[in-house]
Amino acid sequence: MKNTIFLFLFFVLASFTHAKETVMLSGKILNVPEGKIWIKGESFSKEITLQGDGSFSETFDINYIGTYTIATKNNRASLYLSKGTTMVINADDKDFNTTLKFTGKGSVENEYLIEKSKITSAITNEVLYKLTEEEFLKKINEIKSSVTAAYKKNKFSDVNFKNKELANINYLEQLYIVNYPSYHTHYAKIEGFKPSENFPKFDSKIDLDNDNDFLFSNTYKQIVNTKFGEKIGSLLMNEEELSGKYALPIIKSYKSQSIKNALVQTLSYEVNAGNPDAQQLYNDIIAISTDAKFKEDLTLKYNKVKTLSAGKPSPAFDYENHKGGKTSLESLKGKYVYIDVWATWCGPCRKEIPSLKKVEEQYHGKNIEFVSISIDAMKDHEKWNKFVTEKQLAGIQLFADSDWNSKFVKEYAIDGIPRFILIDPNGNIISADAPRPSDSKLITLFSDLKI
Repeated sequence: MKNTIFLFLFFVLASFTHAKETVMLSGKILNVPEGKIWIKGESFSKEITLQGDGSFSETFDINYIGTYTIATKNNRASLYLSKGTTMVINADDKDFNTTLKFTGKGSVENEYLIEKSKITSAITNEVLYKLTEEEFLKKINEIKSSVTAAYKKNKFSDVNFKNKELANINYLEQLYIVNYPSYHTHYAKIEGFKPSENFPKFDSKIDLDNDNDFLFSNTYKQIVNTKFGEKIGSLLMNEEELSGKYALPIIKSYKSQSIKNALVQTLSYEVNAGNPDAQQLYNDIIAISTDAKFKEDLTLKYNKVKTLSAGKPSPAFDYENHKGGKTSLESLKGKYVYIDVWATWCGPCRKEIPSLKKVEEQYHGKNIEFVSISIDAMKDHEKWNKFVTEKQLAGIQLFADSDWNSKFVKEYAIDGIPRFILIDPNGNIISADAPRPSDSKLITLFSDLKI
């Protein structure tokens, strides 16, 4: 769906060589409460446990030579790994981007990636894409010039990185150009905005089915994803229509298996209890993907989805209530329960609030409870608390105990929000993916149930 929040794996993918190589990483990452860091890439994830003082030392095989991601729970950065990489990595998670430092074999490439990130992140998307066409083009030219200067001043020992990164700088400019129409519409709040005839067009000579570039460049990957999204968007009849039937033939047409794997993952959201074709979609995705870990995770999700059919007992919850104490699903038995799983940071969730308030008012005093379960992170608890108060949110406002990892969220296989669920007075599922408050089908459903 056009407005659906997809859980993209936004790791910086890389490489053109798929041979196994051994790398050695050591160093110290301070102030990491969970005591773990991760090295992630395409079909690759390595968890590293930190010592009490934040130090670590690991020797391990990588799937390919290229750009991975080094991540804590709260921060991440690009990490280029190659044959014989032996690096020391130091950082403080409280100020990760400023303190991240590399030394050793491979450090030149990685220090460059830090500098490049600082250049591109010096201006926010909102500020950049609010600019007029003339101002925008001037700014992205400045960014490209700065990145090029940073590239030229370095003496890269890795020839493959040197050659690929030169092309990647051009992709950066093209990504800005591709994004401008939709981003300017959003940030400048100009409905129906279309660039002028003089605005640069996307370079049609760029091959959007290049396995090597897709694996090396996250920028190229974003271009491929955006162009793929544009194709799907042009085929959808409305915003609520599922995209699987349009997306699958397009995905199958790619020659690059890496691109197929990445794009087909975006359809995993539609393997849900509200999709009558979930089984067929699941089978199609499994047939296309060669990513064993993804297929294992999707199978686990699908097996959960199969338990969420109408009439089955609903997974339970017992969460903190904004008004004090805790509220459980068990305590609401005897009434219908309409649940909104949301978060304060979720734009589409906030968009539903006015409609939800109207429905709540319309059914006030009826045999139904309206429950909103926030999956904001614990660090944003106070933000949630203030939001509920300031926005005067009605109904039963609950705070889940572990955001996305909360048991209720996991058992309902929720991987995108907002998500609405309707439960009957006996605690059984009516719909594990109920209509949104803004959808007239919700009132029809309530009427059919004689609520």
